[in-house]
Amino acid sequence: MKKSGNSHNGAVTRYNKTRQADPHILGKLFQFLSPEKNKLYLDIGCGTGNYTIGLSERGINFWGGDPSIPMIQVAKKKSKKINWLPGSSENIPADESAFDGAIATLTIHHWSSLKQSFAELGRVMKENSKIVIFSTVPAQMNGYWLNNYFTNMMRLSIAQMSSLETLNAVCTESGFSQPLTEKYFVRNDLIDLFLYSGKHQPEIYFDNQVREGISSFSSFAGKMEIEEGLAQLRIDIGNGKFEKVKNEYNNNCGDYLFISAEKNKSK
Repeated sequence: MKKSGNSHNGAVTRYNKTRQADPHILGKLFQFLSPEKNKLYLDIGCGTGNYTIGLSERGINFWGGDPSIPMIQVAKKKSKKINWLPGSSENIPADESAFDGAIATLTIHHWSSLKQSFAELGRVMKENSKIVIFSTVPAQMNGYWLNNYFTNMMRLSIAQMSSLETLNAVCTESGFSQPLTEKYFVRNDLIDLFLYSGKHQPEIYFDNQVREGISSFSSFAGKMEIEEGLAQLRIDIGNGKFEKVKNEYNNNCGDYLFISAEKNKSK
């Protein structure tokens, strides 16, 4: 059943409160993008624009694009300086070679066609411009302790993610360079409450507003799975078992990845 407009707008408002631009991630995006103040950049899948605005406040000229009209409406209220575009990664409403670079933060798993999206990004980006992606891959998600409490939700979430090998192949096939990657491990001071933001603070998942801002919980987890998973998590935190579960999932794969690639010159 489709949500009513008011219900959807309310969910977007709650999302905006829990999904703030994290200063560390923002700094990394800026570092990898290396933007110049006299050029134009795109945030594709910008949501309510928190990272777009954060980078814009550093003096960078940004456009933000997202297929969700309610998300774009919230973004417009927050910043009149940025040009907000209602559009998807597969159909970006911009001219060829319009942008000097682009970012995509926790959004590529929502793209209906990775190949078409990269082709479209290649169309609107200039030669030698860079795209910086912040995302995760199945190999990393298998190491989330969330798998212990929300098995089905995580199975469905992992299934929608592209592997690093697939991302590498699509990038190069679409005229981009072989991507460079850097692992990101969730920090204790993280303020953008995305899926594994509770790695060190499991209590945040008891907050319904936090879960509503995470697409895995809102799209893939049934009511019973959430109730049972949270109940077991609460018990394990109380009796000290949670730390044992968490330690069993410790690994060196990283929790997320920064991925950067340049658009090659035309031959």
